[in-house]
Amino acid sequence: MTNDTPDAHGRGGATLCLGNVSFLNARPLVWGLENHTDLVIVHDVPSRLLEGVAAGHYDVALLPAIDYQRRDDLCVVPAGGIGCDGATLTVRIFSRKPLEEISSLAFDGDSHTSVALACILLAERCGRRPQLVEISSPRAEACDARLLIGDKVVSRRHDGYRCEFDLGVLWKEHTGLPFLFAVWMTRRGRDLRDLPLRLSRAREEGLKNVDAIVARDAGGRGWPADLARTYLSTLMKYEVGPAQFQAMALFHALAARHGLLARPPREILLYGEHGAAFSGLRRTAGGAP
Repeated sequence: MTNDTPDAHGRGGATLCLGNVSFLNARPLVWGLENHTDLVIVHDVPSRLLEGVAAGHYDVALLPAIDYQRRDDLCVVPAGGIGCDGATLTVRIFSRKPLEEISSLAFDGDSHTSVALACILLAERCGRRPQLVEISSPRAEACDARLLIGDKVVSRRHDGYRCEFDLGVLWKEHTGLPFLFAVWMTRRGRDLRDLPLRLSRAREEGLKNVDAIVARDAGGRGWPADLARTYLSTLMKYEVGPAQFQAMALFHALAARHGLLARPPREILLYGEHGAAFSGLRRTAGGAP
């Protein structure tokens, strides 16, 4: 069952509610789950899903990786996520200047993780801390660059910008690691029953049915079919494991280093039988611990 309104009040006690990212890249993660009568799936932009978890509207949600550090009661459900191992295509800085000269950045409010990642990469690679301006502000047009995420990167024109930078590529070059933009999370103490297993199976089946997802969902979002197929089957990475959690932990550590978190990051707690915590960090090619 699907719903586009982030409110699950009134659902039966046996019903679980999922908060899912509304972009094309999240569709493989919930393949077939809309037919589960004990589930409600709500679609929204990544930056608003944490509010639904905090308010108790969602039992589990595909939350931005940085949002794990916004609350003390979250744990990761290691059944899938949205990541990359290099190019993303849909997380990009469009700039009038070279990367090392960007002093002002208009940011897309749809994602918390991408904004933090852009700030980290500009600081780590270029020693710059740009002025951030909400992209909806009248001041955004005067910025040197803009950060955009999601389907709009493909479906809209981006005239007037001579440089483009893919944040997945920049992260891979800097750290040698993959990146995890969003991952399923829940509040500690929630009983998800067999939902983690169902989420894992949905991810596996979704990746087997990319052609069907493209036929159903790509055109209405402005995606050429061939590009959408490559994007979902090759560029986006949906499994989570030690390499992704290592990258997530490093991302949190760098966010704290550059003043993007209000406190030192806490370790990554995993839901259920997968263990109490993941805390493994090793030094990367980029030199950050």
